[in-house]
Amino acid sequence: MSGPLAGIKVIEIGALIAAPFAARLLAEFGAQVIKIEAPGGGDPLRKWRKLHQGTSLWWYLQSRNKQSVALDLKTPEGVDIVKRLALDADLLIENLKPGALEKLGLGWDVLHALNPKLTMVRISGYGQTGPYKDRPGFGAIGEAMGGIRYTTGEAGGVPARVGVSLGDSLASLHAVMGALMAVLRVKTGQGDGQVVDVSLVESVFNLMESLVPEFDLLGHVRERSGGALPGIAPSNTYPTRDGAYVVIAGNSDPIYRRLMAVIERPDLADDPRFAHNDGRAAQATLIDAAIAGWTSRHPIETVLAALEAAEVPAGRIYSVADIVADPHYQAREMLLPATLPDGVQVKMPGIVPKLSATPGEVRWQGPALGQHTDAVLAGLGFDAGQIAALRAKGWYGE
Repeated sequence: MSGPLAGIKVIEIGALIAAPFAARLLAEFGAQVIKIEAPGGGDPLRKWRKLHQGTSLWWYLQSRNKQSVALDLKTPEGVDIVKRLALDADLLIENLKPGALEKLGLGWDVLHALNPKLTMVRISGYGQTGPYKDRPGFGAIGEAMGGIRYTTGEAGGVPARVGVSLGDSLASLHAVMGALMAVLRVKTGQGDGQVVDVSLVESVFNLMESLVPEFDLLGHVRERSGGALPGIAPSNTYPTRDGAYVVIAGNSDPIYRRLMAVIERPDLADDPRFAHNDGRAAQATLIDAAIAGWTSRHPIETVLAALEAAEVPAGRIYSVADIVADPHYQAREMLLPATLPDGVQVKMPGIVPKLSATPGEVRWQGPALGQHTDAVLAGLGFDAGQIAALRAKGWYGE
């Protein structure tokens, strides 16, 4: 394996989104990720969303570069194999309910005693402590209680959700940050492994900007504001003559003046009340109406061309069809060709971030259930007879 994380060994005991997405990011940059799945069905994500030949297309993306090992962790043999894997592992990533690993005999105290250098990344709804820790929590609940749902949607309307699993993905990103910080501490000789405790609720809450001090000091509760960015103006979504929408961010002082020149409103550009954001935010409705009046008179291509020429940040709202057709996405290798097990070609998302010297790569798509079990067990010292005996018991394999 190559990449900046080559030599890092990760055990993934998780399902669906949060832990698997975090492990996928590590695998894309060279980490060896051994995904533990239950025999028989494996990760439920294998059957989520759109399927091809009975397998989720999301699965092929979410589990690329991972090794699938099918083990029944409710058996002593399965638990023993995880312990043996943990002896030289750097990370174990899990998103089970708090206490579930302990019930299996794989809690932090057990694994830390076996391998003091191991870091355990634990993703859960509310964290490993606190009065809510035992409640079940999915990403949608994290979004609700983390504050983002309350602020999303049309003004005065029903709280809305983003059309992807945002709460889970935010937790994944925080998990990767915590994992890398903890591993760096170990690799630089600063100390042993530790627990990285990631909460879905807190991962969302961490993105909520200045909501808390605004409420605590000023009593202000940020409400839903549709396409606008509250308290920052102008930054909104505006209609065009051909029925499209354009997002325009003219919220720095010089950009605002250039925007007003484009829409031919020198009066708003020169008004001293609007020289800085605080004054503009107080009159955001007036400014937005002026911008919308201009955009609604022109087709979107004319609007975008004029704004680009004036160096005003703007963009159309992309569907996935727009993304796949976009030359910039293609030039940045954000649409990678992939081959599915039956030989069918399909585009998959590229790798983020872009590293100049040690870029990430896709070595294979999401594997078949238990595809790597024999190889991983052989690497632990099991001979062919022992592997056959385990398979004969019926608790391990596909």
